[in-house]
Order: sequence, then C-alpha cells, then structure tokens
Amino acid sequence: MTELTAGLATGTPRLMEGSEAIAEAMVVAGCRFFAGYPMTPFTEILESMAEKLPPVGGVCMNAESELEAIGMAWGAASTGTRTATGSTGQGLALMQESLAELSLARLPMLVINMARSQGDYFQATRGGHGDSRRIVLAPMDVAEAVEFTQLGFHLADLYRNPVVLYGDYYIAHTYQSVIVERLEFGPLPAKDWALDGSTGGTGAAKLISPLGDYKQRDDVGYDLADYYARVEVDLSAMETDFAPLVETGFVDDAEVVVVAFGTPGKFVRYCVQELRAEGVKVGFVRPISLYPFPTEALQDATRAVRGVAVYENCAGQMIDDVRLAVLGRVPVEFIGGLTMDSSAFGIGPDLQVPILKQRIVDACRRAGCDLGEVPQ
Repeated sequence: MTELTAGLATGTPRLMEGSEAIAEAMVVAGCRFFAGYPMTPFTEILESMAEKLPPVGGVCMNAESELEAIGMAWGAASTGTRTATGSTGQGLALMQESLAELSLARLPMLVINMARSQGDYFQATRGGHGDSRRIVLAPMDVAEAVEFTQLGFHLADLYRNPVVLYGDYYIAHTYQSVIVERLEFGPLPAKDWALDGSTGGTGAAKLISPLGDYKQRDDVGYDLADYYARVEVDLSAMETDFAPLVETGFVDDAEVVVVAFGTPGKFVRYCVQELRAEGVKVGFVRPISLYPFPTEALQDATRAVRGVAVYENCAGQMIDDVRLAVLGRVPVEFIGGLTMDSSAFGIGPDLQVPILKQRIVDACRRAGCDLGEVPQ
C-alpha cells in the first residue's frame, strides 16, 4: 500500500454509501484517472472520485459527455495508468464503439454501469462490434461491489481488456458497513506495452490501436487479418482461463431452482432460505460473472429439478443464457418483470420478500412440487 492511499484504508468497518465505497475502492486499488458525465445513479461515483483522486495525485474529469469521457479514459489507459469510467446504460450506449475498440486494442480499463433496473444485461454481455468481449461482474451489495471493483482492475490488467462492474441504484445509494482496504489477487504481467514516451523518435515507437500493434510503413499496410486473429486468440484465452463466478444454495435436492443476479439475487437468496425453513424444496443460483456465464454450474444445479424460475428486474434478458445452459432439459419460467419507481431509476416495488416468495411458491406449484402446508 502506498503512503498516499494508506490513510484511506483503515481496516475497520465504516458505514458508507455505495457510491463512495466504490470510489474509495478504486482509489486504494491504484486507479489514478477517472472520467465521466453525470447521470443518476452514476453521478455520485463521479462526485466521490472528484473528491478522492486529487489528494492522491490522481485526476478526475467531469467530461462534456460520455463520448468525451471514454475518449479521455482511452488516452489515460494507454499510458499504463489504472483508469476507469462509467455511466448508466443510456450513457454507456454512447460508449459502445469505444468499448469494443478498447477490447480490440487490448487496453485494460474498469467500466462501471450503475444501471436503472436490470435492462442493460444484453448491453453489458453482448454490446459492441466485432469479436470484442468483456468480463462482467455483478455484485449483490456494497460489500461485494468494493471487492469486485478491485478484482475488476486486476482482471483488466491480467487480460489487457476492459472489465464491466454491473451495479444498480440500490448498490449506488445503499449505506452498508464495509471495510475498504487494498486487496491482492496475485501477480500481474508487466505493462511493457504502455505508451510511456520511452520509444518515441526511435523508429520503433509502440502503438496501441484497434487496427494493429505495429506502425504502417511506406510500403506495407496494416494486416488486419493477422492482427484480429491474434486478438481473437487472446480473447478466447481470457474466456477459457477465467473461471465463472457463481453462488449456489440448496441445490442438492431442489425441485425448483431460482436464478437471479445482482441486488434481486440477494432478495431471492433470502426468500429461498425462508421457504426452505418452511419445507419447500427450492434452491437458488446467483450468477456473479454475467460473462463468462456460469453455464456448467447452472447445468449441475438443474440436472434433477422439475423447473427453473428466473427473476430479473426487466422484461427478461438473462433468461436467454439460462435457457441455453439447460438446453431444453427442463422448463424455464420467467417470474420477474420491469419494476421501478416513477423516476425509472430502478427502485422496484416488487422487490419485497412477500411478493418474491409468492412468485417462487407459485412457480413451484406449477412445476408440480408437493408444497405440503405452504399457504396458497
């Protein structure tokens, strides 16, 4: 831990709003450049970074728009500086071209999506052009967000690729007792690709570009086929090397498994625990990495079930990956739906234990489970 960040990491729990905790986690992880444009529920992260970065020698830019923010972040990341940006889904829609190009140029960066509801799943896991791909981490609360923020930087540096932290309004604005201190995840390769100025004017200057990693000469054009083929090798290695993150519970003898991620995943987990205490044979699977998706874990958890129920705070997007995982072996039912307050920030009225429990019980009943004394 550097002297500059030592004062931030106390090692003792503090009651912190999620936005501030995520910002502090970025700083203690070594992030020294952040750019963004205000859009709730992302705004408070930008404000916290504007407060926390200058004292440690970092820079926070309130950009003119999301397009400028991702461009500024691109430049900072190319120097080898730990860099982050973010927005909500609407702002990230403006960043999709650059996010794909960052992946094809093999530049590490943490990208934060403080989403409104969960309707950005397709954007996060499938957005961008070409064969660009990004690991997507979906915490369920502030404590996990603090951990996954730092893990995201590590994975970005490890694979030289952007990593997405997929949060929501609850995580951004919930206060929780957390410990923010630097976490270590293992050694990282040297950033010998960084544009640090040392090779300028040598005739062999480094190049970072989605068009290639060597300079175009007078008589030789870019060989995009060669470059894209090499990038694909690296992206495929990332996909196979990274073990998908997932939490499962009560799946050994479950008759129905409920799948949910992020904040709703924490609600569903609690509902399943209560139903288990009431004698209902139900389990849960909470995907933590949305890409790569924990397909094998979901397959193992659903081999002997009567049905799978999927809860999402949207019209249903992750359900496609759930269906691909079970490959028609068992019925997959959607029990979620778009639920939010009138501002559309994502505060879902349906995210209440009695409502979720009833939906799970109804799904179990439709699957033919013996519910015993459980009320209708």
